[in-house]
Amino acid sequence: MNYRAVESTGEYVARLETGADWREELEALATAVEADAAWFSALGAVQDAEVWFYDQETLEYEPVTFDEPLEVASCVGNVSLLDGERFAHTHAVLSRRDGTSLAGHLNAATVFAGEVYMRTFEESLERAHDETTDLDLWL
Repeated sequence: MNYRAVESTGEYVARLETGADWREELEALATAVEADAAWFSALGAVQDAEVWFYDQETLEYEPVTFDEPLEVASCVGNVSLLDGERFAHTHAVLSRRDGTSLAGHLNAATVFAGEVYMRTFEESLERAHDETTDLDLWL
């Protein structure tokens, strides 16, 4: 296990812009507050979504798209630097009208309504390639 202590530098709440991309809005907030490391939680609704599932055998992401309105029942993640750019690693639980749930790595989604809480940290998190998982991980 890798770990380190972090010092909080700020806490922010934001409303995501209708019609914008969900993950890009999170990255824009991090840029606006100059955060190279943060933890966030969010909720709301999206008009469509692309979630990714990481296949641990093939070591590849498998995209699944949904072209329908979905509630964002839960959304959590972190902001770090990936190739020098702010990246919002975003996971979400989405629900359909009938209450069934979908979940995974939220790559893209069109915001209908969204609210986010973000806590920023002093020291940046930088992602680097991990040979074992073939993922870009921090620490």
